[in-house]
Amino acid sequence: MADTFLTDLLPQLAGGAAHTHALGFAFEGLEGDRVRIRVPYRADLVGDPETGVLAGGLVTTLLDHVGGLAVWVALGGFKPVATLDLRVDYMRAAEAGRDLIAEARCYQMTRSIAFVRAWAFEDSPDNPVAASQAAYVVENTGGRPVGANLRGKGATA
Repeated sequence: MADTFLTDLLPQLAGGAAHTHALGFAFEGLEGDRVRIRVPYRADLVGDPETGVLAGGLVTTLLDHVGGLAVWVALGGFKPVATLDLRVDYMRAAEAGRDLIAEARCYQMTRSIAFVRAWAFEDSPDNPVAASQAAYVVENTGGRPVGANLRGKGATA
C-alpha cells in the first residue's frame, strides 16, 4: 500500500481537493520523509497589489496542507487527519512574481497526534518566507467504533 500511496495517491492529494486545485497546488516530490508542493505565482493570489506579494493566508494554507501530506507520508497511507494546532512565523515577504514552494516533515508521531515542521520558500528552505510548527490529530479508533468510549457498559448503539 505504501508504494502505491506514495506514487499514485499522494500527488493527487497534493492538489486534488477543490480548494487546493483552485489555488494551483502541485506535487513537487518526495525526498525521504520530506514532501514538497508548489503554488505557481498568479495575480489573483496576491495580497498586496502595490507590491505583488502573495497573500499571507495563501502561505498559511500552503504550510498547513503540506503538513498534512507529511503526516500521510509518515503513516504510509491515507487516514483522516485534522489540524489541531498551527503556528506560522513569517520571516519576510515572498518575492513578487515567484512561485512558492513548501516542504514539510513529520518528526514525531504518537498514537493520535502527529507533529510537523514546514517551510515556505522560493529557492531554498535555508531562506524561508515562513516556517510552521503544527500538530495534527490522526484517526486512531483501535478498531472500535467512533464514540464507543462514550457508551455505558452494556449499552447498545
